[in-house]
Formats: sequence, structure tokens, C-alpha cells
Amino acid sequence: MPEKVSSPTPVSAPLEAAPGAAPAPVPPRRPPAAGPRGELIAAGCAALLFALSAVLGTAINDGDRLRLQSPPLLASWAPHVGPGTVPALVLAGLGVLYGPSLARRLPWRWLLLSTWVGSVGWLLALASIDGWRRGVTNNLETKHEYLRSVDDINALPGLGHFLDTFVHQIPIDAPDNWPAHVAGHPPGATLTFVLLDRIGLSGGTWASMFCVLWAASVPAAVLLTVRALSGERLARRAAPFLVLAPAAVWLGVSADAYFAAVAAWAVALLTVACVRRRSPGGGWRWAALGSGVLFGWLVYLSYGLTLMALVGVAVLALTREWRPLPYVLVGVAAWVALFTANGFWWYEGYQVLVERYYAGAGGQRPYGYFVWANVAAQVLTVGLATVAGLRHWAPRLPGGLRDLTAERRPPRGYGALVVLVASALAALLVADLSGMSKAETERIWLPFVVWTLPVTALLPPHRARWWLAAQVVMAVTVNHVYRTSW
Repeated sequence: MPEKVSSPTPVSAPLEAAPGAAPAPVPPRRPPAAGPRGELIAAGCAALLFALSAVLGTAINDGDRLRLQSPPLLASWAPHVGPGTVPALVLAGLGVLYGPSLARRLPWRWLLLSTWVGSVGWLLALASIDGWRRGVTNNLETKHEYLRSVDDINALPGLGHFLDTFVHQIPIDAPDNWPAHVAGHPPGATLTFVLLDRIGLSGGTWASMFCVLWAASVPAAVLLTVRALSGERLARRAAPFLVLAPAAVWLGVSADAYFAAVAAWAVALLTVACVRRRSPGGGWRWAALGSGVLFGWLVYLSYGLTLMALVGVAVLALTREWRPLPYVLVGVAAWVALFTANGFWWYEGYQVLVERYYAGAGGQRPYGYFVWANVAAQVLTVGLATVAGLRHWAPRLPGGLRDLTAERRPPRGYGALVVLVASALAALLVADLSGMSKAETERIWLPFVVWTLPVTALLPPHRARWWLAAQVVMAVTVNHVYRTSW
């Protein structure tokens, strides 16, 4: 007998519409049955693309031209096992065996909590394959990382002085120039770890656990958004793939995982504001303002994450609710005013960073290779299941876009899902063509990548478990054969 999908009560549904609110998303109709051939062809082409990028990258890397040991990844080929090997294998097996059924049966709130707990375990197990010291504690203590500058910043007269002089230390030829990651981001990223240090959470272990706990919340944020826009059935089908994605290899201990979580919750709060806008009370305004605060903070975490605005605009368009936008802009403006008043002008920092980028590795790495090898590297972050899901996404995209621009009711169900994924892919495309992401995109693009993972909900349910198995096999294999820098 097929298992039944549990229907949570209104108490357990945080986005349940109140009387007078906009109608809830229509439960999606299951798409016509299709064989696995198209999915396998898409996955095979993706695997070949990655193999081609690795072979050609190795061939043209004469004299370390690409500044990578194992193109297209910033990693070294080093097959190994470690303390996390057994836990990772156990969690992978349990996830494949029980993940889909738990996603169908658990009450909604318990499902969200379970994705967070499961993600913490999965992220730490994968990171521990490299050993606790190398895989967890030491990742944020290397010479390029933020923690290397914390003591120097604490020795300054104040944080205002840090912000006022920040741009002066970005150039690669500046005396006492910032380490690569400090210089490569607005000061909000570094300030995060300075503030952690000042409240007593100093050192690599606390910094790493901070990033892991934030990263583990990403599936819950994405699920809340998908449920509000496309319905609970599709959200539940995507849940196991969000937790067990191969992106966890880089989400484990990386500041970019923290950035991804801030971006994910900014989008989730914006979605809450949009779907509750017609509900009694002004709660939607606080959600919109909270979204703006997170979007504004995101701008000062990473220059490139301004592209997350494309995903935010997709949410506004899908719900056809633009009234939350002024509140979002107020939240963003507050950060702009605060940083600018203290001496850091965002655009000036970006201009100086571009000069440093091309004076360093960015100027050496050839655009003609990385403009497609960056995409090839994402095969290992999104996994073959996501590629197979894109096989079902592409034919539905024109219909979703037509519904988006039509005067009738905006798209729901599958139509809304394909538009949401399209917005993330558009952000990835712009980032790629910009030339400011040559290599290391397996880490840098995490905030965009997590919004492509819900496309796995388009996979036929009777094949979902096999594709989930492919995801965990890829994650475990990558973490055992490469020593990544994150």
C-alpha cells in the first residue's frame, strides 16, 4: 500500500492563511509519468562535463597556471579515511532508507526541526572525515581566513577605526594588507568573527561551530519558502535532498555557508511577509523588515551576494505582493547608513577589490576555461539528482514564465517551483559571466546553489530514493578522495 501524506493541522502550519488572506497554494498535480532515460542522460552529460573540466584543466595547468592542484576544484587529490568515515556512512544509509518516509509522515514543525538536526550531523560527519583538527577546527584559522585578523582588529582604537581604514588595506601592495578572505569581502564578514571573539567564543572551534549551526538551518528556510509558494507536497519531497546534498562537503565549515544561511532566511522571511500580507494584523510588516535587515547584512558579508536580489524579486513576482518591498528597503538602508557613517563606502570597497583580484590569482586564471569549468564544478555541489531534476524543470519553465506574466492568478505548484529555481540559476549565470568567480565556486556559490536543490521535488517519487542514494554516494566519495580547503 502506498504511504499517505500526513496533513498537519492549522496549529502546526506556520504559513497557514488566516480568514481574508490570499488563497493557499493549490496542491500540485503529479506530472505525467516518464521513464528514467532522460534523467540518466542528463546526469551522464553532467558527469562528462566535470570529467572534461578535470582533464583539460590538468592539461593546461602547466606551471600552476590555474592556481589549483585539482582543477576545477580548489582541492588536492588525496584518497583517505578518517574519524568521520563510519558516522558519514551510517547517516547516509539511514537518510536513504528513512529520509523520504519521514519527510512524508512527520508533522510539519517536526520536519523542520529534523532537517536542522540531521543537517548538523551530516555536516559534521563529512567534515570529520578529514579529522577534527583539519576538517573542523583549523579550517577558519588558515593564513587566508578571517580569524588571522581578529587580534589585529581588537588592537585598533575601535571598530569605527577598522571600518574607516578598511579599504586602505585591501590592495595587494598595501603595507599590512588584509588576508585574501578579509580583503575579498566587505567588513561585515570579518566583524562577525571579531564579535564572536569579543563575547568569549574565540578560536577555530567556536567559529566553525557557528558556521555549521547556521548552515544546518538552510534546509528549513528553503522548505518554508517552497511550501508557501508551491505547496507542502513538493516541499516534503525536496526535504531529504536538501539535507543530504553533496554541497554539505563545503557547507560544513565555511564562512560562505553562514552567508548562505543569512541569504536563505532573508528569502524565507520575505516569503512569509508576502503570503501573510492580506492577513489581519501587521505581522507581515515585521517579517518584511526582518528580511530587509538580513538582505542588508548580506550585502556587507559578500559583494557578489547582491545577486540574491534576483531570488527576492522572484518571490515578489510569484506572490504578486509588492507592498513588503518598502519595509525590505528600510532594513537594507539601515545597514548602508551605519557602515557609510562609520567610513566604509560599499562601492569604493568593491572597486578596490576588483583591482586586487586582477593583481592576484584572478588575473592569472583564464576566463575562457573557468566560464564553463565553474559550472562543471557545481556538478559536485548540486549532485546528479539535481541535474536529473533539471531534466524535468526545463520543459516546464516556459509555462511557468507565461503564468508569471499572465493577468490571471500567479503560478502555483510546479509552475512556482520552476520560476524560483530559475531565479537562482539566473544569479549563477550572472556571477559566472562577470569573471569575478574564477575557481573556488564550489564554496563561493553556495548561497545560490541551495536554491537549485528543490528541483529534486520534480523527480518521480518512485525513483526519488535511488537519486537520493546517488547524492550521498557523491558526497561521501568526494570527501574521501579530495582534501578540500573547506
